[in-house]
Amino acid sequence: MSSKEKLNEIVFTVRKKLPLKIYFAYGMGHVLNDVCAAIWFSYLLVYFQLVLKFSNNQAGVLLLIGQVADAVATPFVGYHSDKDYDCFFYRFGKRKIWYFIGTICVIVTFPFIFSPCVGCRTQTATVVHMVYYSIFIIIFQFGWAAVQISHMALIPEITPRENQRTKLAAIRNGATVFASIFVYLVAWGVLRVTEGTESTISPDDIGKFRVIVWSVMCFGIVCSIIFFLNIRELKIQKNTALSEESMKKSKTMDIFKNVNLYLVGVVYMSSRLFLNLTQVFLSLYLVETLGMVASALALVPLAMYIASFIAAIPVGMITKHVGRKVTYILGAVLGIVGCIWIHWGYGDIYVTYLIFVVVALLGSGTAIVMISSLDITTDLIGTKTNSGAFIYGIMSFLDKLTNGIAIELIQYFHGSKTNINYYRDVMTYATGGAVLLGSTAVIIIKNRKSYKEENQEETDSRVIHTIT
Repeated sequence: MSSKEKLNEIVFTVRKKLPLKIYFAYGMGHVLNDVCAAIWFSYLLVYFQLVLKFSNNQAGVLLLIGQVADAVATPFVGYHSDKDYDCFFYRFGKRKIWYFIGTICVIVTFPFIFSPCVGCRTQTATVVHMVYYSIFIIIFQFGWAAVQISHMALIPEITPRENQRTKLAAIRNGATVFASIFVYLVAWGVLRVTEGTESTISPDDIGKFRVIVWSVMCFGIVCSIIFFLNIRELKIQKNTALSEESMKKSKTMDIFKNVNLYLVGVVYMSSRLFLNLTQVFLSLYLVETLGMVASALALVPLAMYIASFIAAIPVGMITKHVGRKVTYILGAVLGIVGCIWIHWGYGDIYVTYLIFVVVALLGSGTAIVMISSLDITTDLIGTKTNSGAFIYGIMSFLDKLTNGIAIELIQYFHGSKTNINYYRDVMTYATGGAVLLGSTAVIIIKNRKSYKEENQEETDSRVIHTIT
């Protein structure tokens, strides 16, 4: 590519609107991860506890293993994704090569997690089952992390414009919600019961979970292909004025000296904890506390994600007028109201009708909070896109480790199955406390005037320097 062509590409990136094709393809890029995550968080504990008959603690340990593997993988992938290795495979792009590796890992391992243990018998020791599933879970989580980090790190590289980054984040979240809705529609179609039947989840449903997994994964694979074929990374030659000016690297120690890194880490961690605890324990709350039938495990989460999808649409416009912090607090308030309502919710009217209002509040709150937290993280990166994946890796490390420990502790202390209100209290205090912590961190974070101006000033200087 000639210098003039490089200049034209840079000026286009800085001054022009992104093509709709880029927005669409970027949104499709995380769908495979999203459908797997929806099943992982919504049905993993249900599957291992009610179908495979693992104990609460054993199911929690498997989820913890997955979260720890994910937590370790994220900074590793982030660090190496920021490097420009002189390697044949890196000609596809330093982000996209990790995206490809992660996608393959997800495809070849996730179906085995929701299938019977191959070669195992009824008398096979529990520890063998645990090791068997742990191997597939660890590889799956490494792949999931590689896709997540490389996909997130592309946002500040696709465009330097703050409003376009917000739109990409909103589209990413919208695609996540759409993917989750698709999962619950498939699950509802597979798990639904005939009218008048009081069927609940049992070991007989093992085949149904395989159908759900393969159905949604086929859709996710198609979306990943669309992303890979349409999203291009801007390849910049080393030792040029362009690389020196536009790709300023943040030294590792400088990153850790930034106080906002830790505050933003708390915001992102708390937001993900709010979302994931809601996903994980909503199904168990419906079954154990409210005694709802099997089809409700798909229908109620489906309502929550429809509300999330609707709530995600105006987030960009709201953020533009009131700012990220106020938008985050708005989402947190909706989520906290839903958590409080759960604590006082009971009776036939609540189970039949009002539960859908509650999950709509939770869904709207999680959507707004997640988009805002991703925007805040993007602000932390600013124009230092060559450290973007590493910073996202740090955020994700905190998120996954905290989620895994929290879920395992919740499962560990659930010793008595006669305590049917246990998961009600989890949905109230654990999820509500998580989003409250995130709100506190958002309030403490100081508005940096340099965030927006830094992006614009360094963007202008790149264009001017290149032209001269």
